[in-house]
Amino acid sequence: MLPSTSVNSPVQGNGVLSSRDAARHTAGAKRYKYLRRLFRFRQMDFEFAAWQMLYLFTSPQRVYRNFHYRKQTKDQWARDDPAFLVLLSIWLCVSTIGFGFVLDMGFFETIKLLLWVVFIDCVGVGLLISTLMWFISNKYLVKRQSRDYDVEWGYAFDVHLNAFYPLLVILHFIQLFFINHVILTDTFIGYLVGNTLWLVAVGYYIYVTFLGYSALPFLKNTVILLYPFAPLILLYGLSLALGWNFTHTLCSFYKYRVK
Repeated sequence: MLPSTSVNSPVQGNGVLSSRDAARHTAGAKRYKYLRRLFRFRQMDFEFAAWQMLYLFTSPQRVYRNFHYRKQTKDQWARDDPAFLVLLSIWLCVSTIGFGFVLDMGFFETIKLLLWVVFIDCVGVGLLISTLMWFISNKYLVKRQSRDYDVEWGYAFDVHLNAFYPLLVILHFIQLFFINHVILTDTFIGYLVGNTLWLVAVGYYIYVTFLGYSALPFLKNTVILLYPFAPLILLYGLSLALGWNFTHTLCSFYKYRVK
C-alpha cells in the first residue's frame, strides 16, 4: 500500500497539509500546472514520453510502475508533463494524413478528417470514456476501508491515452500497409486480416485500461474490466462467419464524414 501523501510533501504536526500545500494539491491547481506546461516545450521530457510509448507495446506494466513513483514523489497519480499528449497528437496527425492518402482523399477532405479524428475520436470520446470510468471506479471499485482515496480524473484520462496509443498505431498506421491490397479486396483473407487487427487493437485497449486501474492499490474487483474480452471475441467470430469487414465499414464512415 502506498502512502496517501507524498514523501516529500511538507505536513503540519497533526499530519495535515498546510493551507498553501493543500492549495497546490487541488485538482484545479494540478490542471492549471499541466495546461501551463503544454505551451513550454523545453520543459517537457519527450525522451521519457517516447520510452512510455515503446513500453506500452512491450511491457505496459512498467509504464504504470512509473505512475506509482509519481504518486510517492509528487502526490498525484496523473501525469504532470504533457509531453506524452503532444507526441500522441503528432502521431494522430501523421497517421490520419496517411489514412487520407491511402483512401485517396483530397487536401480539404483530409483536413476535415484530421479535425474530426482529433477533436471527436480522440478528445471527445476520450473525455466521455475517462469521465465514465472515473465515475464507475470511484462509485463501485474503491475498497470500503479506502474511502478516503479517490481516482483522479486526470489519471482516468491518462489511462485512456495509454490504451488509445496502441490502438491508434495498429489501426491508423500498421493497417495502412494492408488496406488497399489485402483488407479491402472483399475476400476471406481480407476481412480475416482486417478484423484480426481490430481484435488486437481493441484487445490492447481493454488490457492496458485494466492494468491502469488494477495498478491503484485502493481499488477492488478490477478484473471486471477484462470482461469485455468475451463479447469482443464473440463479435470477432461472428464477423468472420458473416463476412463483415470492420475496416471497410470504418473507411466508408470516414468518407461519409468528409463529404
